[in-house]
This record gives sequence, structure tokens and C-alpha cells, in this order.
Amino acid sequence: MPVEEEFYRIKRLPPYVIAEVNAMRAAARASGRDIIDLGMGNPDLPPPAHVIEKLCEVAQKPSAHGYSASKGIPGIRKAQANYYATRFNVELDPETEVVMTMGSKEGLASLATAITAPGDVVLAPNPSYPIHTFGFIIAGATIRSVPTTPDERYWESLDRAMAFTVPRPSILIVNYPSNPTAETVDLAFYERLVAWAKENKVWILSDLAYSELYFDGQPTRSILEVPGAKDVAVEFTSMSKTFSMAGWRVGFAVGNKRLIAALTRVKSYLDYGAFTPIQAAACAALNGPQDIVEQNRKLYQKRRDVMVEAFGRAGWEIPSPKASMFAWAPLPPALKHMGSLEFSKQLLTQAEVAVAPGVGYGEDGEGFVRIAMVENEQRLRQAARNIKRYLTSMGVNASAA
Repeated sequence: MPVEEEFYRIKRLPPYVIAEVNAMRAAARASGRDIIDLGMGNPDLPPPAHVIEKLCEVAQKPSAHGYSASKGIPGIRKAQANYYATRFNVELDPETEVVMTMGSKEGLASLATAITAPGDVVLAPNPSYPIHTFGFIIAGATIRSVPTTPDERYWESLDRAMAFTVPRPSILIVNYPSNPTAETVDLAFYERLVAWAKENKVWILSDLAYSELYFDGQPTRSILEVPGAKDVAVEFTSMSKTFSMAGWRVGFAVGNKRLIAALTRVKSYLDYGAFTPIQAAACAALNGPQDIVEQNRKLYQKRRDVMVEAFGRAGWEIPSPKASMFAWAPLPPALKHMGSLEFSKQLLTQAEVAVAPGVGYGEDGEGFVRIAMVENEQRLRQAARNIKRYLTSMGVNASAA
């Protein structure tokens, strides 16, 4: 009988803190409680009608149900190249610089498998979305954390990492707009980053999953807008939030030909690509009318404004995010001592509001929770009323918060 101990890669994975709160939320709902779920970034809006129509149309064809192309059908790769040309004025070769992924999460994990060896050092932000670290941990790499906030401390941390880490880091992950912190960067940041990567011979993997969820008329930028960025960088995007197609699992990696080739080759061994009708429908989304993208952007911005105002009146001051579908909220000062996990549990059980504990995104996330704007304005106001009741019960009022 095999030795009963944890498998090698499983041993390298820490407990998934967020799963603890998710299990509590599921149990509460199963018992009949009305939980306002602001924990998971799961869009509550429908995809565009013409996209669903295209899915159904192609699914009627007998020829559409066989194996598809692992790297994406030609039409979807051309559509993504056109998106970059229109949105960022970046030229991409659909054959060598674009590959479709099953969401940006799978793309990052597959690229980690393709380009890292056991013992390689990867620079990843802390706090960060879990795949930015765990994808490389699973692949056998070692993580060295750098700050998420893109200030001078960030650059000092990068330089220290290159000077004092053995072996020298070979990959840097960036994610702006950030999940979970919602921080953004300008083109000057990317220009400096590309120059740094070339000087230090480091690959850059940029996660731009929230490219279209920007607010206040300030569009997000792409690292590939920097001349020469394709020499050192690939970028991941997703249709999950842009078109409310999270469960469809449609994403892309674009940029450096060598990295795209490595990702494409590994994927060819692992999968046969997304269901062809889904790829055809994704083409319809990228090539069709884009008014839904602007509508969704305005809707999330309105939710942001309602949430910040209502939660503030309830006694919990929340910084207004510049982009993404999340707010990164410090715990009310009077309750900071309990930590983000316990605060999230109490908010769930006492206020019937689910949020994600910041510590689940890395040790530097302690003291914060991530709030997803995935409920309508009425529900956000209800959440604020519930939270106010909870804070009052804890002896916290608006002036004390």
C-alpha cells in the first residue's frame, strides 16, 4: 500500500484561506439565510444577447462538436489581434503572438509549467491573486514577494531582489488593475518596467484581466504599448469581466513569440481547446458592437459610488477604486485587531455579508478585505444597513470608524 503522506506538489500549497469563508457562506445559504455575496468576483450581469445567439447557432451545426484547435481557431486569434490594434494601437501577429487560453488563470498556470524549472525564482506581487504565486509554486518555482503598490518602494524591492537572490529571478508578474487592490499604473510605469526587465534579463508576465473595467474616464494601459515590450513581455486578458462571460473560460496570451510558442506547445499536450461554439461566440463579442462594454463600465462605476457612499455612512470608510470590480477595504480601525479572516467570518455570520479576507491574497493583505461589486445597488445598500447594525453592536459608529 502506498505511503500515506501528502503528495509533493500538494505539500507545497498552503491552506486556501478564502475557501474557509466560502464554505461558511455556502452553509449559511443552505440553512436558508439571505447572504449578500460580495466575496467572489463572479459577474452577475448577462453576456450580450448576440453572443448567446451565436453560441446557439454554431452549436446546431454537427461539425461544431469535434475537437477544436488548442491555440484557438484562426478567427478568434485575429479578433484578439484586432482588439489590441483598436484599443492599444499594438500590432500582433495572430499566428505567432496570440494564443487563446481557458481564462487568464489557466494561461498563467500553463505558461508557468512551460517556462519554469524547480528552483527558479519568480517575483510576484504581495498581495496578489492566488494564481500569480500558486501557479509557479505548483510548477516547482520559488516565490520572492515584491510590493503591489507601484511606488518607489516597489522599484527598490525589485533591485534588492536582483542583488540578493540566488539564483537571480527570471520572471516578474505584474497585475494592473490589481486584483485584489484595484491599483492602476500609467504608461510611464510600464516604460520603466520594460527598461528594467531588459537590463536585468527578466521576463514580464502582465495580467490585464480588468482592462475594460476602468472608471472616471481613465482607460487602463497595456505594457505592450511600450516600444520593444514584446522583447520581454506577454500579456493575459480575459473576456470574463469585459463581456460577463466568466463561466465561458475565454482568455488570451499575447506578446513575445518565444513565450507564446512555449505556452502553445504545452497547451497542445494538455487540451484540445475550448468548445468551438464558444470560440465562435467569443469572436462575435470581440467583433460585434461594443456598447455593452461601456454600459457595464458605467454600471460598475455607479455601484462603486453607491457602495463607497453607503458603507461610509454606515461607519466603514472605503477608498474608491479607480478600476476593476473590487474595492480593497481596510478593516474599521476599531476592529483591526481581529484580523481579516475573523472580521470576514463575523461579517458573514452577524451581518449576512460575504467578503474575501485580505490575508488570503498574501501576508501583506492582512488588515484588508476585498469587496466585489457583484450585487445591484439595492443589495449594496442593504449590505450597508446590515454592516451598520453589526458595527453598532460592536461599539463602532461613523465617527469612531
